[in-house]
Amino acid sequence: MKTRVIAAFLSGIALAAACNGETGRDLDALYEGLPFEMPRVQLPSIPGNEAMLTDFGGIGDGVALNTDAFSAAIDALVQKGGGRLIVPAGIWRTGPIELKSHIELYVDKDAVIVFDPDQDLYPIIDTNFEGLDVRRCVSPLNATGAHDIAVTGGGIIDGSGEFWREVKHRKVSDDQWKAILKRGGIVAPDASVWFPDEGYAKARATAGSLNYPDPSLDEQEIKTFLRPVLVSFRECERVLIQDCTFQNSPCWNIHPLYCKDVVIKDITVRNPHYSANGDGIDIDACENVILTGSSFDVGDDAICIKSGKDADGRRHARKCRNLIIADCTVYHGHGGFVVGSEMSGGVENIRVTGCRFIGTDVGLRFKSARGRGGLVKDIWCDHIYMKDIVTYGVVFNLYYAGVAATEMAKDGNADIQPVDETTPEFRDFSFSDIVCAGAEQAVFINGIPELPVKNIAFKDCGFTAEKGVECHNHENVTFENVLVNGERI
Repeated sequence: MKTRVIAAFLSGIALAAACNGETGRDLDALYEGLPFEMPRVQLPSIPGNEAMLTDFGGIGDGVALNTDAFSAAIDALVQKGGGRLIVPAGIWRTGPIELKSHIELYVDKDAVIVFDPDQDLYPIIDTNFEGLDVRRCVSPLNATGAHDIAVTGGGIIDGSGEFWREVKHRKVSDDQWKAILKRGGIVAPDASVWFPDEGYAKARATAGSLNYPDPSLDEQEIKTFLRPVLVSFRECERVLIQDCTFQNSPCWNIHPLYCKDVVIKDITVRNPHYSANGDGIDIDACENVILTGSSFDVGDDAICIKSGKDADGRRHARKCRNLIIADCTVYHGHGGFVVGSEMSGGVENIRVTGCRFIGTDVGLRFKSARGRGGLVKDIWCDHIYMKDIVTYGVVFNLYYAGVAATEMAKDGNADIQPVDETTPEFRDFSFSDIVCAGAEQAVFINGIPELPVKNIAFKDCGFTAEKGVECHNHENVTFENVLVNGERI
């Protein structure tokens, strides 16, 4: 028996090493021709120990609650120094899952983890959301301060977001609206919005279009409004997310915050197109990140880069830098690739290459506003292929007012204000080998007069659009071999 145990342990180590080696080799080509210096992203080290969820009382019948089974299995692996928790085929209903150092959550391709919407399972905690230090519900899948963690296997992770989110009537069909009303909840007096409960409606009334309610409200009463992101990894190092599908999040889908050495590879992210704040992935104040081979079809910005908001963001002073985003496809989304609007800590050294945006509201979207501060620089976007873009192929908007690009006004304020720490700065962008087949407008740049957008280079690009190029408050925006509707700019 002892010999077999040792053999199984060594086999597990060899398997983990082989998988990490294979993943690492797959990433090697992404560093070739990189226009900035970036250290190699370190993959997690997961010991060869394994645990099966069913050995800890897990039942995958879609009925039993498996919160305790997940917790017990992870704790058992931690006692051994870490390892892989296998979630086998089945429907696994559960409350929050907290990953710890040296733990891999392996979700079998025929396994579906469904996070139960019972709010009692999700305590309200101090966290950071949309760049501000706030109080919100703990995330269904979360880790804080962990290192060497992974989510793999190819299964589905579902956040039961329909029980948490508001829905705007104009975004759904009549049949969908009727189905939503059958859930109960509260409808606004003008029937424009459905809310999950009265507390949510009360919080929304005080928050307006933002997600920060009146702090005097009882947070337990408005708990649904404090809906969590589906996956929150905070202050973590050496993170791998691979192969799985993440869907139906209460708020954002995947939110790595203050993390270092992160690889997200071959994942699928899905949310209904009408899902409020249904972002795909928000890479927030992280360093050394690779996102590759992944697909997004979501209700808000798809691939979004952030680094904190306003005073909180400047106080944390955590940049988002050294990112490679390659070979990704975005279908529905407010933006295919997005920087902002929370970028007060600064964003730099990003390459976006070989991506496809099909039917997104915007292709490449860069947004901020006075009051943010922060420097965004050294962004390279190449070999981007866009089709049927609703509004702008490329847009810079430094008058962002928290609305979708489809609702964006073009009447930027021309007054000049003093330049200080609250003034956002965008400079040194390169766009090359971009094809946009269909958009309302090819390029729209709306900088601020006191610190114009500058050093923006377009080369070897072709746009088909109703309108061409429009620039306000800019310096050194250049076009080399750029065509709009077949005519050179």
